[in-house]
Amino acid sequence: MIGDPVRFVDERLNTASLLRKALRYVFPDHWSFMLGEIALYSFVVLVGTGIFMAFFYVPSDVETVYRGTYEPLRGVPMSEAYKSVVDLSLDVPAGLLIRQTHHWAANVFIAAIALHLVRILFTGAFRKPREINYWVGVTMLLVAILEGFLGYSLVDDLLSGMGLAIAYAVALGTPVVGAAAAVLIWDGEYPGGTVFWDRMFTMHILILPLLLAALISLHMLILSKQHHTQFPGPERTEENVVGTPLWPGYALRSLGLLCATAGLLFTLGGLVQINPIWLWGPYEPYLSTNGAQPDWYLGWLIGGLRIMPPFEPTIGDYTLVGNAFFAGALFPMLAFATLYLWPLIDRRWSGRGERHELLDRPRDNPRRSAALVGFLTWVAIPLLAGAIDRVFLRLGVPYEAQVWIFRVLIVAGPVVAYLVARRILERLHERDVHPLRGWTGRVVQRNDGGGFTTLSVSDGGTREDEPRAGAATTAPSDAPDEADR
Repeated sequence: MIGDPVRFVDERLNTASLLRKALRYVFPDHWSFMLGEIALYSFVVLVGTGIFMAFFYVPSDVETVYRGTYEPLRGVPMSEAYKSVVDLSLDVPAGLLIRQTHHWAANVFIAAIALHLVRILFTGAFRKPREINYWVGVTMLLVAILEGFLGYSLVDDLLSGMGLAIAYAVALGTPVVGAAAAVLIWDGEYPGGTVFWDRMFTMHILILPLLLAALISLHMLILSKQHHTQFPGPERTEENVVGTPLWPGYALRSLGLLCATAGLLFTLGGLVQINPIWLWGPYEPYLSTNGAQPDWYLGWLIGGLRIMPPFEPTIGDYTLVGNAFFAGALFPMLAFATLYLWPLIDRRWSGRGERHELLDRPRDNPRRSAALVGFLTWVAIPLLAGAIDRVFLRLGVPYEAQVWIFRVLIVAGPVVAYLVARRILERLHERDVHPLRGWTGRVVQRNDGGGFTTLSVSDGGTREDEPRAGAATTAPSDAPDEADR
């Protein structure tokens, strides 16, 4: 008989020591570190709402006739996939709430990953020894974008049908292997065979979520092994981490963030309409329009397709590279290749390969930060081109003029952004002031002569780098546990 199961397990596996180490893990106190947690909690909401919807979705393009409660669509031929999503939205109790929450969670999930990645790039958190974990995060962003695209493509409404048609054209334009790959993926010429919908559904609800879960787990495992980086400050060195321990402080704070994230997503799902597919109608090629826009995380690809010049190299009657390939495939390939190579590029620039535990401020490395501003501008201009055409239309700007404006901007914009950002960052680095943060005024005192005297910091002013009230927890980054010594 085992009288004390806890003691029995501890005596054999030494679980108390492991648990003590885990509970003493220290998290730095800075708001930007919570971007990764928001992505994690959005993924949790995505999984929960996705499981609910999987019980009602029918992955089939077999044609049927709508006989449901939505009068404008009654009697309209449509696919089983589109009909099942309309029924889920309008007839299943809480179905619309769950579907819209799922859609909002997907947008927030990708946005949080992207912002988290931007923070890592600008602060140098990708440097040795964290290159592997950085690459895991970049891969996570790539998989999340693909997962989002498959998610709204499954609906088979007018918008998603156009997206699949564009994806098919991009695949066909790929040199050498494009035609064979497109036929293999779609199970024939567009719109493909019935098995294509089963493939998309399996990828969206099983393979890619499992891959994302594995990447998230690996990311957190490496992070717990290497410990968090931190910004320079009082008592912070390359050998320790200053912040809040996991238990009870950070665990309760993180639980509150989970509840806040889930609550906000469900509030958006219940109050803010997103992707009302019953208004778009089922996909019909003859109803496609140029004004259709996908979710924001694919807007940079649509914008690139819009501003790409009509260039298509051919030999005789044979097309070497389709026009859609350049903006639809080559552009994102170059963008992600730059992200994957960035740790190597930065090491080449700096000529330093030592271990880094403290983060940089963007101003601490003006050239790196300015280069990142130029790169992000290069990505953001097509995103703007894919989103602002309706605004230009209202202002009376011809479509051809819009295209040429963005063609000029995508060439000149990154260069101008780099030069301006580098100049600003160099000045901030020289002066070391924070115009938007901390105390920027002066403390004055009336003197005996009736004038005013400016007090120094030691006389009564405050510095923004002074430690806050309350004890901070300091933990050596690689120190062994007391019980193990």
